[in-house]
Amino acid sequence: QDGDICNIDISVYFNGVHADLNETYFVGNVDEDSKHLVRTSKECLDKAIELVRPGTMYRELGKVIEKHAKENKCSVVRTYGGHGIAQLFHTNQNIPHYAKNKAPGVMKPGHIFTIEPMINRGDWQDVTWPDDWTAVTIDGKRSAQFEHTILVTENGNEVLTARLADSPFSV
Repeated sequence: QDGDICNIDISVYFNGVHADLNETYFVGNVDEDSKHLVRTSKECLDKAIELVRPGTMYRELGKVIEKHAKENKCSVVRTYGGHGIAQLFHTNQNIPHYAKNKAPGVMKPGHIFTIEPMINRGDWQDVTWPDDWTAVTIDGKRSAQFEHTILVTENGNEVLTARLADSPFSV
């Protein structure tokens, strides 16, 4: 409906390997508050990706994500996080997106994982509906999310689910 934001989450399995990504899109004429939320969500992902390189502790991603979200009067969902991915869809490493998490591990070349912070306009808490799939914010306020699958390289990272030059743009 006009004014909504819509998140589309896509998983791909190709030649024995998984990939996972999602983006939030505007539907018609979206209010400024929702645009701010969606932009903040994308920026949180981008800032976390900038940290991905050998030697970075996984827990550092949550620190930069939560800092940027709070600076923009948003919160970070704690129930869901990024995950290792490759031949298996959800595997180690678990990637919390909030500060002061205790995620173990240091990034090394060859590690593949997702970063997928869910950013809320209100409270960080969520509720799962009786269908055991649908998650909504506890206060009914909007949430936005962006996700990429990332490979740690010798010198930094490669976003395996990066946009093509002709990909539609959401933010």
